[in-house]
Amino acid sequence: MREVMGESGWGSGSDGGGSAILRPLLQRTADAEASRRLRDFSAEAVAEILAYGAVVGNEIEIFPRHNRCMDHARQLIRAEEAAGRSFPSGKVLIARELAAGRGRFARDWHAPTGGLWLTLVLVNTLLPQHGRFYPLAAGVACAETLRSFGIDAKVKWVNDVLVDSRKIAGVLTETAWGSVWGPPGGTAEGGTGIAVGSAVASSTGGSVGGATGREEYVLIGIGINVNNDRFPPELADLALAMKDVLGRSTDLNELTARLLTKLRWNIGLLHYVEDRQLAEEGDSGEPPAYHPLLRAWRDLSDTIGRRVLFGFDVQRSPQYEAVVDDIDHYGGLVLRQLHSSIRTTEYAGEIIYLQDQD
Repeated sequence: MREVMGESGWGSGSDGGGSAILRPLLQRTADAEASRRLRDFSAEAVAEILAYGAVVGNEIEIFPRHNRCMDHARQLIRAEEAAGRSFPSGKVLIARELAAGRGRFARDWHAPTGGLWLTLVLVNTLLPQHGRFYPLAAGVACAETLRSFGIDAKVKWVNDVLVDSRKIAGVLTETAWGSVWGPPGGTAEGGTGIAVGSAVASSTGGSVGGATGREEYVLIGIGINVNNDRFPPELADLALAMKDVLGRSTDLNELTARLLTKLRWNIGLLHYVEDRQLAEEGDSGEPPAYHPLLRAWRDLSDTIGRRVLFGFDVQRSPQYEAVVDDIDHYGGLVLRQLHSSIRTTEYAGEIIYLQDQD
């Protein structure tokens, strides 16, 4: 029976049976993705990349309302470990509405009914030089998803997706350590580990024999403004929704399937590149000089060449103005400071776009 799209954009059966609705959509979008990627990759490479990424969405839970999916993910990790079970890597938690959404530096995240709010949980098995690209992979996946609907979305370093300089989506990456195998602590804000909102995370490689040999989980939170086209006054000029751009509502099941498929591709790409590099060079401790994910990021970004204000927490403590020259092969932002012409590379922090002055 065909699902009827409700006012928010979800099908009528999306609470308990949401994953059942998504399964056929995921298969269709995966087939389309494979065909599209044949333009740039061999058939063998496409099959390998999608196989690596197939873990994404292997389990899906959908909630009518939740406080915060990332917090719930941490609870699930603790419960699985307490029961002596392995956490299912690739599990996705989706809420129709978030009551306590939070972005970088504990900033409130407006997440009402009508948007797509999800958390993807991965057991990190990538080496540090490859795991650092998780946040960039998620940003690319978001932008590619929106562009598949005809929206000219651009990625902005560190974790925003913009349309005409207004925010339509955001990515937040956190790390969680297993209570049995993981080190003490939980998340770090803005450092060189996989940190809250960190753009270029450098994993400690807990799942692949890090210093402690303990389990590490990567939590990727994604929020997309879809049919929620009413914003608080303080966000009205800064944010917009897909509905504002397209002039119509979007089926959230279709959007979710396309996003999960793009995540499968881009996260699978990280594993594929790691596997190829290990086969050719061994573990050099360095990412490849020309990573296909960074090429995709450059193609989708409008950050390079921009005049920006940089800071660790730029809204509270701006540090300096600069022009963005590039991103390096680690994913770091290469900045040329305006007042001194000093070139610096930043691996954590954030930027605000400034208007160019003639």
